[in-house]
Amino acid sequence: MRILQSSVFRAIVAIAVGVLLIKYPDNTATGITIAIGIMFLLSGLVSLLTYWNARRHAGEYKIYDADGNLLVGGEPMFPIVGIGSIILGCILAFMSTAFVSALMYVIGIVLVLGAITQMMNLIGARRFAKLSPWFWVGPVLTLLVGAYVMVKPMAPIELTMTVLGWLSLFYGITEMINSWKIFACKKAIERQKQQQQDGNQIEVIEPEEVG
Repeated sequence: MRILQSSVFRAIVAIAVGVLLIKYPDNTATGITIAIGIMFLLSGLVSLLTYWNARRHAGEYKIYDADGNLLVGGEPMFPIVGIGSIILGCILAFMSTAFVSALMYVIGIVLVLGAITQMMNLIGARRFAKLSPWFWVGPVLTLLVGAYVMVKPMAPIELTMTVLGWLSLFYGITEMINSWKIFACKKAIERQKQQQQDGNQIEVIEPEEVG
């Protein structure tokens, strides 16, 4: 549940950043930069605390299939985006004046890292679920557009900030939806395993189709 809370919090921060960029694409005032930096900083701290807590309890609860393959549990994935968010948040919050002009690049980098993390989470979820191809649309699109905007910024700069705003909003929504569906699938497998144990039945757990 804590992993889900971390993903939801990260998604909310991305949505809030997106709304700010969409609403104020031509306003690169220091105040907005500081506000965005604080949100990234909080998001990164929550991710790190969640990772640390999950790592402490990683060995307490694991679920294997009939072949001995790990389905649920094990070591959590290191929060790469969380580290990046903390660094970015500190830069924007405490050195905002110097980095206002580079804001679009750092936001683009975080979105690219977020897309890569989403893909890694989906790859991990394939251990216990058959994922619909639609799950991959969000992270692939975020990765491609984020990378393109950083390589070829659009003119005027307000257009680039607006595109990044919509992309951040899109990333936040897909992160929330994907995380919730994967979490629900994982809980369903846990309930199925518990029912099998209660009934003293041995049955192969097939990956569940998630769409």
